[in-house]
Amino acid sequence: MSKNLDTAWALAWIRGAQEAMAEHRMELIDLDREIGDGDHGENMDRGFKGAVQKLEGGANSIQDVLKAVAQTLMAKVGGAAGPLYGTAFMRMAKAAAGDSLDSQGVVAMLAAGLEGIQARGKATTGEKTMVDAWAPACEAAKAAADGGADPAAVLRAAAAAAAKGAADTIPMLATKGRASYLGERSIGHQDPGATSTAYILAVAADAAEANEAPEEAA
Repeated sequence: MSKNLDTAWALAWIRGAQEAMAEHRMELIDLDREIGDGDHGENMDRGFKGAVQKLEGGANSIQDVLKAVAQTLMAKVGGAAGPLYGTAFMRMAKAAAGDSLDSQGVVAMLAAGLEGIQARGKATTGEKTMVDAWAPACEAAKAAADGGADPAAVLRAAAAAAAKGAADTIPMLATKGRASYLGERSIGHQDPGATSTAYILAVAADAAEANEAPEEAA
């Protein structure tokens, strides 16, 4: 049975994201050392720790959760990731204005995040950036929702597409951001922003599936 996503899901998502950024911190640092500043893992770990601390008192809505994350990432995360992720979460907050999210609401939220990233970063697909994970995630989410999938399945489809999108950045030539300075040497490395995107969307799906469990057990 379909179960819409609520504030508890949003809080679980951000806690999961914090755990994922801590777990994959060194991997993201290593990926970023290859084609960037080497600080992506450290920045994302610090940013989501700060977001979880900001949300310790709880939140009244999905919008409140996502807005708190946006504000924290903009304040605490350096480099390009802070403004890009901060803008994504702020746009997602605006799109998630109701009490809960159904499948099409999830699609709208993810699309708003992508639009925010592209508005801030001026990137499109094929340039070896986080857009290469977000764009296929949005397409997969829309296809799943249009096919009647529930919110958790929509997010799982998005997460799977983001993971594939991140892997697909390996053979790309970077033409945007700091990695573009490397030219041909950027080929053969996975983009760290696309990788962190895949992890963040994966834990959104995990939280949604956990959110469904009580209803299924009843």
